[in-house]
Amino acid sequence: MNIFVAGSLWVAGAAGVGGLIAYLVRRFGRDDEGRPGNNDAAGQVFTIVGGLHAVLVAFVLISLYDSVGTVGQNAQAEADGLVAATWAADALPEVTKDRVHQLASAYARTVEEQEWPRLADGGDVPATGASQLDQMRQAVAEAPADDDWLLDRKTEASNQLWSVYQARQQRLSHSGAGGVGAVVWFALILGSLITAILLPNLFGGTRLAAHVVIVSTLAGTITLLLFAIYQLQNPFSGGVSVPPEAFTSALARLA
Repeated sequence: MNIFVAGSLWVAGAAGVGGLIAYLVRRFGRDDEGRPGNNDAAGQVFTIVGGLHAVLVAFVLISLYDSVGTVGQNAQAEADGLVAATWAADALPEVTKDRVHQLASAYARTVEEQEWPRLADGGDVPATGASQLDQMRQAVAEAPADDDWLLDRKTEASNQLWSVYQARQQRLSHSGAGGVGAVVWFALILGSLITAILLPNLFGGTRLAAHVVIVSTLAGTITLLLFAIYQLQNPFSGGVSVPPEAFTSALARLA
């Protein structure tokens, strides 16, 4: 389902439920329920609880958004390091040069075709990519270096492969297992129910129609933020998924 359609359904459903609850409370509640006399006390509690919930939602959203940006940067650094390693290996003996180019292309294809889908669904990443990277390291380490220039190119290739390894580990650490934990989701959902449904129905003084609109709007807005958090949980899937374009470009440069 399209993300905009799904988000609209989430918001509309929450707004409808919130509005229905508000209507039932005001229409069939006790005579003293929601009276204007509650406003001062309920307003103070709503300010504290709503403020704490807003801080939690903002913190989670910003953290997840930063995580998506970090994944994109790490993927680009990993692909660029892979290409830089092959460029440095061009000065090494022909056997080593061809071996590094072959393994680099195979590694980029492995990341794009095998690892990225596993990262998206939270599955186990195969060890193929790690093995290919280690084979590149061994090929560079075993290459003979008879002068300072070759030694410098060999060191540069090794350093670039180390950068690829570091970026790879960062990418794997942001897989689906690193989303919002159960405890945080519990706090988000319970806090949303209290902020959007429970406390607003303690206020009085407004007309029934206005009260329903206020509660439904609040419920829909908070649900929209929860939907954004849900979509940002895994940077490799969802509405803001990071594509493997960096490795597609790397393959084109390695061809």
